[in-house]
Amino acid sequence: MRVLINIGSYMPIKSADIAYQSRIDSSNVSRAVKVLLAKELVHSEPDPSSKNIKYLTLTESGIGLYKQLIQALEPRAQALESVLSEQEKASFYHCLTKIEAKAEQLLAQQALSFVNQGLEIPADQKELLRWYKKSQK
Repeated sequence: MRVLINIGSYMPIKSADIAYQSRIDSSNVSRAVKVLLAKELVHSEPDPSSKNIKYLTLTESGIGLYKQLIQALEPRAQALESVLSEQEKASFYHCLTKIEAKAEQLLAQQALSFVNQGLEIPADQKELLRWYKKSQK
């Protein structure tokens, strides 16, 4: 499982970044953010330079819930990794990173091909394409 929020830094994050990092459609992330805001697990702060961008941070209640979740999931992750040596883990994660980068490249190229043909692409592909273009600069 990939941890989306670095609990030690409390860095604000945009919902678009959550959508990209989690590979969840941005409309689903938006609905989830509304629920989290209603439950006061996250706080939303507008970007001073753009009224369309809001940064999310965990509230104290959100931090508590996040810590509970990590405590529940961490033993499982450690148990799964326990069958690998440190060298095998490093190699495994290196390979996964390479595969993920190639998959993103292929998906972005396909989305770009559709756009160049004048076809409409779904929101998740738009987000992938946006991030891919950003990473190529």
